[in-house]
Amino acid sequence: MTKSSQKLLIVDDDAGIRKQLKWTFDRFETFTAADRKEALTVARRDEPQVVLLDLAMPPDLKGPSEGFAALDELLALNPKIRVIIASGNDERENALKAIQRGAYDFCAKPVDIALLNMIVDRAFYLYDLEAENERLSTLKNHIPLDGLITACPKMLQLCKAVEQVASSDISVMFTGESGTGKEVMARSLHRLSPRSSEKFIAINCAAIPENLLESELFGHEKGAYTGAVNRTIGKFETANKGTLFLDEIAEMPPALQAKLLRFLQDRFIERVGGRESIKLDVRIISATNKNLKEEMASGHFREDLYYRLNEVAFALPPLRDRQGDAVLLAAYFIQLVSKNLNAHIKGLTADASAAINAYSWPGNIRELENRIKRAMVLCQGKYLNTVDLDLEPSTKTAQTQTLRQVREKAEREIIAQVLAQTRDNISQSAKILGISRPTLYELMKNLGLKA
Repeated sequence: MTKSSQKLLIVDDDAGIRKQLKWTFDRFETFTAADRKEALTVARRDEPQVVLLDLAMPPDLKGPSEGFAALDELLALNPKIRVIIASGNDERENALKAIQRGAYDFCAKPVDIALLNMIVDRAFYLYDLEAENERLSTLKNHIPLDGLITACPKMLQLCKAVEQVASSDISVMFTGESGTGKEVMARSLHRLSPRSSEKFIAINCAAIPENLLESELFGHEKGAYTGAVNRTIGKFETANKGTLFLDEIAEMPPALQAKLLRFLQDRFIERVGGRESIKLDVRIISATNKNLKEEMASGHFREDLYYRLNEVAFALPPLRDRQGDAVLLAAYFIQLVSKNLNAHIKGLTADASAAINAYSWPGNIRELENRIKRAMVLCQGKYLNTVDLDLEPSTKTAQTQTLRQVREKAEREIIAQVLAQTRDNISQSAKILGISRPTLYELMKNLGLKA
């Protein structure tokens, strides 16, 4: 959290003390209040993380009752808020009682400014640390699929569907443009399946010459061809009890398509040059960036194999259609590359974020990752800009909206995302959002959202 977003509330009936402390803490966004009622109004409106509270306030200037009441109400409003008690030396006992009621710390009057600065800085630090830990815990517990970075409702719905089919042995096909994350989805599906403790074997059918692909997939016996000096186990046998991922399945030669179809029908294979039928238990996941219906129409892909592989199909949208994910992924790659390169890049400039959102990303996630890596090597500052990314600054101008429209749009998006993550579990969604079930139902009704 930046200093500008750190909010401090000073509650004291003495106008001189309020003025002095506000000047002392001008590095924060500082608010003041003269009594309990005003303090609660400011706390609801501006949501400060730290409060400096005088126990003696009107109408009880000689006792702690108003201060205790204010403390209780502030903690009820935000249990994570850090309340620092300012009290005279003769009020030490009341200050200790306040800590027992939930106050964070106390500082005796007359105030030692250096000591108070240290207490306030530490309070903000601990507040930020707790908030970050909670955020990371929430992300860990509610991430859509292991290895997948997204906040796009369309992708979150797709994740839910992948989770539903993971427990079965049904053949799954992922389609989509190159670089959209088909292998990431396949690996996630394997990790969610009962086969997760077994091997996940991936092979790119387009990366291996046609004359070697059969041996690579099915293995070969000694002497099967020139150079076959030993028996070799293929990918199918290696993946036994686990999952075999066939990437770029449209590139598989016709002869091998027939052999793959036979396996899918009978669950037996034969090694090249062998006569033994070997029974295997392998789940097949395939992927392609081509239109297989067009490939079938042109005679390049078998129709019967298509229907065997395509028992369940998932079409991955291109990055340009995943609203907000480009910037989210960029931030993730910056963090990832920073660790590997020991770089000190902190993030993106506003112009860079706008340019990333505006760019069409024809190479999808792979292009974005490569561009981020290149930019981080060349970047001279702490933030990547459009020059580092070799992107044109966005020319799109923001449409003027009212504050209410902006708030409703943000609420609609975050509630939709959380509902998708929790599979429409209202109780769990309300807990993540930090609101009650009735409040969530009311928001959904007002925003036109349905579970």
